[in-house]
Amino acid sequence: MVLPVEQTWLILVDLLTDLKKKGIDIPTSLNKDISLLRTSINFYKRDTTHPDMIKELERVNTVITEVQDKLLSFAEEFGTDYYNSWTDKLRRANLGEEVYKEPDSHSKFLSGAPPGFSSAKVHLKKPIAEDRVQEIAEYNNIIIEFEDDTTIAIFGDSDNIKEGLKEFAPFFKE
Repeated sequence: MVLPVEQTWLILVDLLTDLKKKGIDIPTSLNKDISLLRTSINFYKRDTTHPDMIKELERVNTVITEVQDKLLSFAEEFGTDYYNSWTDKLRRANLGEEVYKEPDSHSKFLSGAPPGFSSAKVHLKKPIAEDRVQEIAEYNNIIIEFEDDTTIAIFGDSDNIKEGLKEFAPFFKE
């Protein structure tokens, strides 16, 4: 099941990546918001009829709109054509069109990988604090998603993932 909000998330990740390549200094809070959005979307998809999940979707929509507004304000700096190409993708996603195909993979981990991102999976012996994981994500400019208490999915540029994994190394021994 592909939700419009999921397509919007994929587009925003692609926009964020493109803006970074163009030299825009993206606030780390946006990376954190995007990472948490993916986790929230997956949480919602587990049971779309549960009242708590419906509240979660409302929160996701609020945060995704805030992230979208911030990223589009950066996109405006590159002219009308650039800005309009991204707003067109977002409009199509909101209408339910599949703008980005989900990767065809049997791996649970790769099914949500944003286009153009490298990915990694980390299995820890013991759970670690989400705050510490988010700190590593922000510092290394990567997106982290918890699959369960001891499994973490990492998305981002290959070099950033490598640096992030170095910071996770001490947790492998615990």
